Amino acid sequence: AATNNMIRKYGALDPVFGLAEYAQIPMAVVGIVMKFFQIVMSVCIGMAAGCIPIVGYNRGAEKYGRVRGLFTRLLICEAAAGAIATLIVELFPTGLIAIFGAANESAYYTEFAVKCFRIYLCMMPLACVNKAAFIFLQAMGKAFASTALSMIREIVFGVGLVLVLPLVWGLDGVVFSMPAADILAFIASAIVIIYTYRTLKKDESKKLA
Repeated sequence: AATNNMIRKYGALDPVFGLAEYAQIPMAVVGIVMKFFQIVMSVCIGMAAGCIPIVGYNRGAEKYGRVRGLFTRLLICEAAAGAIATLIVELFPTGLIAIFGAANESAYYTEFAVKCFRIYLCMMPLACVNKAAFIFLQAMGKAFASTALSMIREIVFGVGLVLVLPLVWGLDGVVFSMPAADILAFIASAIVIIYTYRTLKKDESKKLA
């Protein structure tokens, strides 16, 4: 909702999209960009959710080495899925635009859509890793850490940056808010991920001792 409000507000102030005939372009473009993003996120959530019963079983059996190995493989797969999606977005943005029926739209539509796809979704590998970390932590019984990270990403960074960046960069600020939020959320996730690895290694050492 915050993104849509900022798109409407700063789109109206743009010299091109402030014109009545082009006013609907920013909202339409963000809509199709988010559809592609949701498809990628669905794949990532599916991979992470599939690990939940395996994590629960191995953690209950105190096989911490397996849990750590599974976490590593999951993060690698999530980052790879995000990287592939990013390559598609960066190399074939016009093809993605055409899929959503924009072949006969104006040049302004195509130009803004290409820009949004390439910038708004440029940090999908980090977004995928973040989502995987949230779900994996929940599977390990760390509900507080999972919820805290998720709220930091969606509310503090997601909403906060989309409100602040446009004050300086206008409509471009809205476009850059997504990758900026993903980077900051990844830093927070990385701290928790490192701590989780160390905890699992310590638990494994205690069991072997």
